Amino acid sequence: MILKDQVAIVTGAGSGIGRAGAMIMAREGAEVVVFDRNFAGAEDTVALIVAHGGKARAVEIDVTDDGLLTKAISDVHARHGRIDILHNHAGAQVEGNLEDVSLEGFDRSWDLNVRSHFVAARAVMPHMRAAGRGVILNTASSSGVLYDREMVAYTTTKHAVIAMTRQIAGDYGRYGIRVNALCPGWVDTPFNEPFIRQLGGRAAIEDYIRSRVPLGRWADVEEIAEPILFLVSSRSSYVTGQILVCDGGETIA
Repeated sequence: MILKDQVAIVTGAGSGIGRAGAMIMAREGAEVVVFDRNFAGAEDTVALIVAHGGKARAVEIDVTDDGLLTKAISDVHARHGRIDILHNHAGAQVEGNLEDVSLEGFDRSWDLNVRSHFVAARAVMPHMRAAGRGVILNTASSSGVLYDREMVAYTTTKHAVIAMTRQIAGDYGRYGIRVNALCPGWVDTPFNEPFIRQLGGRAAIEDYIRSRVPLGRWADVEEIAEPILFLVSSRSSYVTGQILVCDGGETIA
């Protein structure tokens, strides 16, 4: 198992891509700490991992609370004596163009999609630096490479995540710490409800994907889990400061 005896924190792992990533890490030997504000969802993820012979525990947390997030990460290190992997996945879509999006919505998008990644990375960095190793994976989006129609808050935050990822990678590579960004495209989870709503329903999003994505379909969460495993494991040991786009070809269309 390629992650045997490693300790991983995954934020937003109570459902969707976060859950799939947590499960594949556990399958490969990591003990996974599932962070999610939906404790029932986090517990469901843990139950699935344990049912497949893995190790995990759930932590109920709002990652936009800087103090609670920092303390939760400190508690993980105190309990396990190490943090090998941080996958900053928690995020949200907030719809609206420049004139329509609320300032509250923009701020919420920034706090969840960018600031929480920054705070979590800041909290794990002293531990990883002392250990001389570590991996941070930030979930951005294909919207950090392209743009989404009338999704200015979401697109802005995902571009920022990519810039932050590259900056941290450049600053901390000398300590043996790798930092990369994952950019999923259209993955069939409830996360996309704001964009579906904006387009006018499920039929409209299906047409949109068929016309915009060369592979002509949604991705399944398991198709994103494998790239996650690649980026957090030694399979990508010479990869840092990079973005891995998993979008069915939309960014080249």
